[in-house]
Amino acid sequence: MTPVDPVALTADLVRCPSVTPAEGGALVLLEKLLTAGGFECTRVDRGGIANLYARWGRKGANRTFGFNGHTDVVPLGNENDWSVLPFGGEIKDGYLYGRGATDMKSGVAAFAAAAIDFVHETPPDGAVVLAITGDEEADALHGTTALLDWMAAEGEAMSVCLVGEPTCPDVMGEAMKIGRRGSLTAWLTVRGVQGHAAYPHRAKNPLPAMARLVDRLSSHVLDEGTEHFDPSTLAVVTIDTGNVATNVIPAATRATVNVRFNDAHSSQSIVDWIGEEAGDVTEEFDVDVDINVKVSGESFLTPPGDLSDLVAAAVEAETGVKPVLSTSGGTSDARFVKDHCPVVEFGLVGKTMHQVDERVSVEQISQLKTIYKRILTEYFA
Repeated sequence: MTPVDPVALTADLVRCPSVTPAEGGALVLLEKLLTAGGFECTRVDRGGIANLYARWGRKGANRTFGFNGHTDVVPLGNENDWSVLPFGGEIKDGYLYGRGATDMKSGVAAFAAAAIDFVHETPPDGAVVLAITGDEEADALHGTTALLDWMAAEGEAMSVCLVGEPTCPDVMGEAMKIGRRGSLTAWLTVRGVQGHAAYPHRAKNPLPAMARLVDRLSSHVLDEGTEHFDPSTLAVVTIDTGNVATNVIPAATRATVNVRFNDAHSSQSIVDWIGEEAGDVTEEFDVDVDINVKVSGESFLTPPGDLSDLVAAAVEAETGVKPVLSTSGGTSDARFVKDHCPVVEFGLVGKTMHQVDERVSVEQISQLKTIYKRILTEYFA
């Protein structure tokens, strides 16, 4: 069988306009390729989202290596700002351009190509699974979670999993993820009593109360970091009142904060703390404070061990760079996989993800395939 070219596959995937929730042809393309490569493929669509599960080898094998990734991409922004066709898959000056080239169609192409070549050249005593979703960039309600729910119902399982997200800040091989911070957003509404600005004693101004609350939240030191995590952070991302009248004290004002928290906290402990601060402000200013929260994920860690050692050794062997074990960055679908099996993340340099003229080094795509193939070889050795 002719080896699969990960660069050509990446370009083909980029040409699929798969802005969440559109499938765009990306999973259709992969299903055809993987089926021809001997994988048993199942579409696991849910909630209007397309997902693909592909397995080579026996269900229930003693050792099953899994890859996870996504083919959906974020919107283009202003298409006129692009110097190339955003879904053109154009290659120039050693880079492949297009939305999703970095995040993360190149990663999917690399692990699909590595898996197909590996099982044909050296069929392993075990199974290889690819769990690919079309819902990672948006709410992620019917993507990897749908795949994991289906796997549990069908008796499918991965022993370990590698998520192919871009993990390297600047240099290929410099970092891999062994965990992620938790993330939550809190929408705060302070309600007072509207009144005339000349008679503030007849009103209850929500703005000083909100200012106090936001200051208390943003100036608080959540922690100093833990063994594998940087300090937790809270960012105030908006304060909105919408009052255009200079002689009116408004009835309400709103603010939003985003918290990225390490393993010293849970989402509930963060919510409880915000509630305590809001309670103090409520009492001090005699206003009402409403809090609505969305938790995107809890912090998690795959402790350094066999899986991280395996991936790190393969990366160093192919790049000459020993990856740092990192927990930085935002969230990824690893937050769902960690409840199923040990999971780490490794991928290429992610400098241009979500940007206009998103692009990836052609050389890195081929290098990533080689790294993934080495990981499979060593895992089943």
